[in-house]
Amino acid sequence: MADSEPFPLLNTSVDQLHSAIDYAPSSSRTTRRRKSSALGQDIRAGDTGPALATARDNTSVIPTVPTKRPSKRRRARGGFARVRQAMTKHTYLVPALIIALTLALYVVQPNDSNPLHRFIFLSYRLPSDPANPHAPAQYGKGLWDIAFVSFWTVVLTFTREFIMQELLRPLARAAGIRSRGKQARFMEQMYTAIYFGCLGPAGLYVMSKTPVWYYSTRGMYEDFPHMTHEAGFKFYYLFQAAYWAQQAIVLLLGMEKPRKDFKELVGHHIVSLSLIALSYRFHFTYMGLAVYSTHDISDFFLATSKVLNYIDSPVVGPYFFLFMCVWIYLRHFINLKIILSLFTEYTTVGPFELNWATQQYKCTLSQYITLGLLSSLQALNLFWLFYIFRIAYRFLRYDIAEDDRSDAEVTDVDDEAEKKKALSEKTNGHATGVNGNAPQARLVNGRA
Repeated sequence: MADSEPFPLLNTSVDQLHSAIDYAPSSSRTTRRRKSSALGQDIRAGDTGPALATARDNTSVIPTVPTKRPSKRRRARGGFARVRQAMTKHTYLVPALIIALTLALYVVQPNDSNPLHRFIFLSYRLPSDPANPHAPAQYGKGLWDIAFVSFWTVVLTFTREFIMQELLRPLARAAGIRSRGKQARFMEQMYTAIYFGCLGPAGLYVMSKTPVWYYSTRGMYEDFPHMTHEAGFKFYYLFQAAYWAQQAIVLLLGMEKPRKDFKELVGHHIVSLSLIALSYRFHFTYMGLAVYSTHDISDFFLATSKVLNYIDSPVVGPYFFLFMCVWIYLRHFINLKIILSLFTEYTTVGPFELNWATQQYKCTLSQYITLGLLSSLQALNLFWLFYIFRIAYRFLRYDIAEDDRSDAEVTDVDDEAEKKKALSEKTNGHATGVNGNAPQARLVNGRA
């Protein structure tokens, strides 16, 4: 549709006309990219996905066409529309209702005979060992674990959306972040920092009670298969599975404007979920625990680096260097050490055979599958490491580097669109022009 300008008021002052000219779009004018942050650009790295709360914030702000007053028939159906609008605005309401309904139905019969018990609590608790009655309870594995992951995926969806909307958005405004696009990225990374700030130490604590401490590759293969675990280990492993499942669902819904490394991000989620599912099913959970931990801790430092960058913190430079060291050590040194163990200890430590009856899966087939998945994950991490080094180089070489991310211009697009909307309302009486025509909704590129 061809672009058209709204008619100005007949009594428009000279100052208003000059203001209109200053904000008028021009094909020769280009939007300047944001150069306010200390690093000069967004940190294009990592495996953090979007959130429902920021889905609308990652698109351009486009003024909408004012509509006519609804008829009585339409107003009669307004209740449903208001409920739908509230659920769209407060995206945590739907998961909150699901959680409340599940808990309400469980309270009716709060014991393990209620099927919902398996959704809320861990399943397959084994009887205590008579020879050692004080030993921690052990839990097996089974299909009901999928129900547990499903429920906690909903719980994590609620906590993520609620924290971001009710706590982190006001925090972003208090930090002086005005652009909706930049607020969205701040909220996503701040929540990621909170989550991995809790799960990172939790993973180390769980690891300290296993033979894998401190990233011992030999402990991954001794006494294989590892078919049972303590409650803390199993909860941590399945809770993390729920987190990555929630991330993948929102990502696949396409609720965020794809960034340049969108394909790599999708690939990372596919590899991660494959590793989680296969390692749990075929008893390579000790190896999975180590991979979990290395990515959780590095993700915390990555997210906090991005947060410091968004608020233009003076310590973002030194902190980014610390993040690089953590990333290289955990995601590359430790994970390459695990990959190397597939060629050495994998075949020499513990049994090496395929026996479905005894659930012995440490064999040549699983060796190749594990090698392929871990190598794919390492390749993706190296891909992001390239961009991390490029940001560091530009920061050291030019002090401020120009941002070439396609989604980094959302901030500027939002600001310009909001200015155009305000100007349109100012010159057209907030609703209609002189001739009674409503100003048309316009995209930031000047095309309807």
